[in-house]
Amino acid sequence: MRNVILLHGVGDSPDSFWLPYIRAALQKRGYDVWSPQLPDHMNPNLVVQLPFVLQNGVFTSETIIIAHSAGCPLTLAVLENIPVRIKQTILVAGFFKPIGQLEFVKAITKEYYDWKKIKNNVEQFIAINSDNDPWGCTDEQGKVMASQAGGTLIVPHGEGHMGSNTHNQPYTDFPLLLKLIE
Repeated sequence: MRNVILLHGVGDSPDSFWLPYIRAALQKRGYDVWSPQLPDHMNPNLVVQLPFVLQNGVFTSETIIIAHSAGCPLTLAVLENIPVRIKQTILVAGFFKPIGQLEFVKAITKEYYDWKKIKNNVEQFIAINSDNDPWGCTDEQGKVMASQAGGTLIVPHGEGHMGSNTHNQPYTDFPLLLKLIE
């Protein structure tokens, strides 16, 4: 089964930014797309969100996970806990360690990631991090994630958070993502 899991960031929804664009385009390509409203989305934490995704998501060798912002450390935790190697993971404006003074970040990140498990559980790992993300989800975070997971880092210059209401970045489409998926 060819399926895609789309995970949004803090305070967002499945209808935020480029997520509806990606969902519609992939459904047209024949993918089954699961784009849930994550529980506790205003104060994301692994204790609630990780079991939700593991219990409700479908993970096969054809699964693709695409995540934005706070959905990215959640995706890393998912990759540590699934019993199958999935096809692809794309993390957009992702981070794996605390950024700034945002309180929720402590609850959605971990002190230690099992990068070996993460690497073994995904065939292709891609991090997309701008060089000027206003939240601190910069290419430096992406570089570490891609390196540890044996993946690729793409740095779109001057693209900020690639979706942010606070920083007036509507980012309603994202053609690059579609190019990265087959």
